[in-house]
Amino acid sequence: MQNNTFSTLFVGQNLIKLKEVDSTNNFLKDLLSKSEPLAEGTVIMADNQVSGRGQQQLVWQTEPGKNISISLYLKPAFLPLNKQFYLNMAVSLAVREALGDFIAEGLKIKWPNDIYYSNKKMGGILIENTLTGAVIKSSVIGIGLNINQVIFAESIGNKATSLMQIIQKETDLMNILQKISIFMEKYYLLLKSGSYDILHKNYLSQLYHYDVKASYFANGEVFEGVIKGVDERGRLIMHTAEEQKTFNFKEIEFIHTK
Repeated sequence: MQNNTFSTLFVGQNLIKLKEVDSTNNFLKDLLSKSEPLAEGTVIMADNQVSGRGQQQLVWQTEPGKNISISLYLKPAFLPLNKQFYLNMAVSLAVREALGDFIAEGLKIKWPNDIYYSNKKMGGILIENTLTGAVIKSSVIGIGLNINQVIFAESIGNKATSLMQIIQKETDLMNILQKISIFMEKYYLLLKSGSYDILHKNYLSQLYHYDVKASYFANGEVFEGVIKGVDERGRLIMHTAEEQKTFNFKEIEFIHTK
């Protein structure tokens, strides 16, 4: 563990850097399970993550030493269970704003928490909460971002991009981590203060395809719809030609456009 000179109160002040790990989220959860005292805001950072995970157990692939693979430990015991998705909003906004210091425009949050540039994926977020009764005891927040990687697996094809491909130069990963830590603390403190309306408004303003007609796939059919919002439970609110519908995670797919 090392202390940093980041201009934050707690996020990123304790940093554990690893050469290789199966998953930074798994490593952090293992630390917590051993009941060792761990400071809130601790970050696990790996050069190589061999079994990184995305939403719904999907695999997150990354080239060693090229990208951001981190997990962050938070203790949002103050957050009511019915408002858990506001943590998702805060984290997504923080990551998007951190990258916004390098990319002038084109960054969006693809519901629920992927980071997109134009129509290509730059990264993703996986939040795993541990509950004790009606209290969120801990949150392990995994963040994977394509930074200096330029070659992606054929299975990803032209659906992924990186900061290097966008700005045409390499970026120091510690610089990225510092930006993430600063903005994560900013939005986490907003969340802690109960500024739900601000978080919700900002999240919608950065939402990919918000208030734009686009094609989607759900329940075995392709249809056109317009995203009109996200409710407190994190469900996507969409208007179709016939009615208003809500969708949970993995119940709907965006039709990829070039």
